Amino acid sequence: MSQNILNLVDIGMVGHLGDAALAATGIGSFTNYLAISFIIGLSAGVQALAARRLGEDRLDETAVPLNGGLFLALIIGLPLCAVLYLAIPATYSFLSNDPEVIEQGVPYLQVRILSMVAVGMNFSFRGYWSAIHMTGVYLRTLLIMHACNIFLNWVLIFGNLGAPEMGVFGAGLATTISLYIGTGLYFFFAYRHARDKGFLNRVPTRSTLWQQLRLSLPASLQQVFFSAGLVTLMWIVSQIGTAEVAAVNVLMTFHITAILPAFGLALAATTLVGNALGRGDIEDAVLWGWNAAAISLVYGILISLLLIPFADPLLGLFLTNPETRQLAYWPMILWALVIGFDTTGMVLMNALIGAGDTRRSMWISVIAQWVFFLPLAFVAGPVLGFGLLGIWLVNSAYRTGQAVVCIQSWAARRWVGIKL
Repeated sequence: MSQNILNLVDIGMVGHLGDAALAATGIGSFTNYLAISFIIGLSAGVQALAARRLGEDRLDETAVPLNGGLFLALIIGLPLCAVLYLAIPATYSFLSNDPEVIEQGVPYLQVRILSMVAVGMNFSFRGYWSAIHMTGVYLRTLLIMHACNIFLNWVLIFGNLGAPEMGVFGAGLATTISLYIGTGLYFFFAYRHARDKGFLNRVPTRSTLWQQLRLSLPASLQQVFFSAGLVTLMWIVSQIGTAEVAAVNVLMTFHITAILPAFGLALAATTLVGNALGRGDIEDAVLWGWNAAAISLVYGILISLLLIPFADPLLGLFLTNPETRQLAYWPMILWALVIGFDTTGMVLMNALIGAGDTRRSMWISVIAQWVFFLPLAFVAGPVLGFGLLGIWLVNSAYRTGQAVVCIQSWAARRWVGIKL
């Protein structure tokens, strides 16, 4: 709910700046996600290994994967951040040809990129706290971090409390500052609660780091391809028009916001499947995956029933232009109809990661998005002229098909014999 509030407040504030501002933050947010996606994948290795060690009752070793994740985030994040920051001004024109969007989008994306190391470390901490069943620490940190972000948005976007009015750049700066605040809090809580579990006092061996990197690599590549797909989607939509890009920014924010509770279930499935396999209880692991998927399906159906009748007034809160709001209406209805399938597939994909089958999870995601969805979205939208509605029809089929493949993969149990 904390993340939900942050996302909605963010686009609510930026939405008052117009379609170009929404388009700039939309393109910038998805491109930033692409830039940090590889480092986000490190959390999969931290969570899978720490959950397995907890299941094996090796409690004094549970934080060793966290140490490895923090180290990898630092040595990968710093040079990557520097290279991307310098490359943004020359490459942004490939994402949009609207001069107003480019003018606001370049500084926004640059300041977001500066948070890369913080993001990598925060996701490693998230994987660890989830793995050892201390999600309350994660929650407390998120609440503080998001409260800071909302407050700084209000100050920096509109120039309140004597601050300069920074507009879109202020939204990006607020997010980056809040992420580093979160990193500091995570270190504080880990020092208090995880020192006896190896935090910062046990150095991962070279073989452990290699195992962790090898386990995380498919998840990292999955994140890279998924986020690159989002950027490609924004490019496809930009071939139609700036208003459509603004509409997609709001639609995708609604999408991410609505599935976050189901993503919490997905994280729980990752941990509980790993714990059960650490104990050697395969049937328990199987049931955790199915139970989490069933709850997420029910959640998705309830969200559909709430979103469909209130789609227009909800869009009206964030899209002040009536024509842009009309562009987003039917795509939002289509998405609401398939959200139950979407959340079910997401939970089982994370259950596969908890079982150590990160490679299968990666291939399901990459093939569904890059072989099916994006080529057909380009044909349906810019080529055949069906616009945003045509793209979202393809999106609905893509989400449903991916869920069916995830269900089949979990039922086949090919992940049972994977050793970590």
